[in-house]
Amino acid sequence: MAAAVEHRHHHQDEEDGEERRMARLLAARQALRAGVDRSRALARSTPRLEEIQARLPAMEASVRPIRAPAEALAVAGGNIDRALGPAAAVLKVFDAVHGLEPTLLARESVANDLMGYLAVLAQLEAALRLLSDNCGLAAQWLQDIVSYLGERSLADPRFVSDLAGQLDGLKKGSSAADLDAGLLAAALGLLEAEFRRLLADHSAPLAMREHDSATPASIVPSRIPPSVVHKLGLILDRLAANGRLDSCSAAYADARGDTVGVSLRALGLDYLKETSEDAQVLSPSVERWGRHLEFAVHHLLEAERKLCVAVFERRPEAMPSCFAEVAARAGILDFLKFGRALADTRKDPIKLLRLLDVFDSLNKLRLDFNRLFGGKACAEIQSRTRELVKMVVDGAVEIFEELLVQVELQRNMPPPVDGGVPRLVSFVAKYCNQLLGEPYRSVLTQVITIHRSWRKEAFNDKMLVEAVLNIVKTLEVNFETWSKAYGDATLSSLFMMNVHWHFFKHLKGTKLGELLGDAWLREHEQYKDYYSALLLRESWATLTPLLSREGLIMFSKGQATARDLVKQRLKAFNSNFDEMFQKQSTWVISDRDLQQKTCHLVVQAIVPIYRSFMQNYGPLVEQDISASRYVKYSAEDLDKMLNTLFLPKPGRPRRTGSFQIKNSSDKITSAMTGLYRSASTLK
Repeated sequence: MAAAVEHRHHHQDEEDGEERRMARLLAARQALRAGVDRSRALARSTPRLEEIQARLPAMEASVRPIRAPAEALAVAGGNIDRALGPAAAVLKVFDAVHGLEPTLLARESVANDLMGYLAVLAQLEAALRLLSDNCGLAAQWLQDIVSYLGERSLADPRFVSDLAGQLDGLKKGSSAADLDAGLLAAALGLLEAEFRRLLADHSAPLAMREHDSATPASIVPSRIPPSVVHKLGLILDRLAANGRLDSCSAAYADARGDTVGVSLRALGLDYLKETSEDAQVLSPSVERWGRHLEFAVHHLLEAERKLCVAVFERRPEAMPSCFAEVAARAGILDFLKFGRALADTRKDPIKLLRLLDVFDSLNKLRLDFNRLFGGKACAEIQSRTRELVKMVVDGAVEIFEELLVQVELQRNMPPPVDGGVPRLVSFVAKYCNQLLGEPYRSVLTQVITIHRSWRKEAFNDKMLVEAVLNIVKTLEVNFETWSKAYGDATLSSLFMMNVHWHFFKHLKGTKLGELLGDAWLREHEQYKDYYSALLLRESWATLTPLLSREGLIMFSKGQATARDLVKQRLKAFNSNFDEMFQKQSTWVISDRDLQQKTCHLVVQAIVPIYRSFMQNYGPLVEQDISASRYVKYSAEDLDKMLNTLFLPKPGRPRRTGSFQIKNSSDKITSAMTGLYRSASTLK
């Protein structure tokens, strides 16, 4: 039975094997039929065959490694594994770099979270450094294996050539810009834009208004908050680390320089651009110039330097040049140009005072200038300042040293035709008194001392006082020369009375008067009294003898002899009075008090005698039919007329007193003809 079962199983296995063979035969037949169908289809499609033919070389190249020696393939496999390791690491870093793109390209990230943005940027910079350091090494490994494959014909030559070219380009262009596709540049651009935005948002000009007689007031400080300064410093540091320090400095100088410039221009600085050959034109602006320059240095530029130091704390090497640019943009050079324009004007006594004003302002700011504008970055400001100081010192000393000569030259000028005080006398009195008062005395002494030191000569305050007093005493000598130029001795006396009284009255109680001394002043007062008496004696006192009573006695009405004698004396008096009054009506006593006092003396010398004469003898003539020919004036008429004498006539020019200074060309110019109008500008 067991044998039967075994036989049955064996028979079953044979049947199953037969079925499997049949199945395989059927499948082979189906595959062959399909292949035949495809062959027939390909035979009918020439382009398809051509495509296959074109792919044959590539297929041949792909199977080439199969035909390569086993030993060469084994060595290539190891080299490939070693080259792919560094390359894979570089690719991971490169993927990480691109993972930072969303944050770094989002503008709001910079404004809302600067610290976070800088942290991400630091990651990018670190990754790029890693890529830059390792990309070339990985590329070298890959290039070595490509060379190995090419030398042993283990790959398609064209493929090897293309791959070698790409690897060579990768080695040459391994900079950050090539590795990150411009991501770092874009991030730095956003940082630079944020730097400019922060400056713009916190660089509003100061709200100021100008007061003519005071320091600029109503200032509302516009300071950059410390938190913003900190941000600016952080941004600047990162940009500088990536080669953008110059663009940051330029942006900072633009913003802050323009801000300070606008703040200053709000004070009204148009006068800084004024040009003229006449110091008188620029003179009114010098006081404002000094106030504005002091304000610009002490308040605006001082604050700007502190701000610049804070912002450039991490890059101190760039601070001086940046601050120098801010100062230049703010207009500090315009202030120096104005000073030079004044120094370039024609020589004039008032110019000396204005030059001293300029020197005083610069000298007060000397330490501030040295501190703010020291160093090579501010070389232009330093150079312009030194040039201005030298021009001011040279110009002031030149004018001062010529003053004495100019006063002497005025002796050749004719005196005023009306006998009044020459404007030169009035001007020199005020001018010299001003030179010996503060602040000009100390400033002028310092200026001349500096100038003399350049010539290795000494100078001191005592020498200055002596020089000024010599100018005044030289002017005194002019009085005698001028008085002799008058053809009328009476007018000469009037002139001398005027000038001596002017000296006494206008110098008494002044610094110059104290230096000249009381004896000197009393001498001028005595001269005034002397010439006043001489004026009266030589002119009006000569009329009183014409009203003499000699030959006239008490008489009865109708005595013809007495009447004729009174008529003759009144006629002579009237004729001489009219002539003298007409002549002296054109003369001037400059001082109002002296004019009234002199008129009073004239009245007292004439009117009482005339009144008495008319009271005693007037009735003889008044009854005559021709009385109007002889009784021309009443005593009251004479009183009124004589009190109108010597009054200044409005609009009448006064010529004596114009300085003429020779320029280097030895050509006389009217540089000091503004002397007359200058007198009113003296303080």
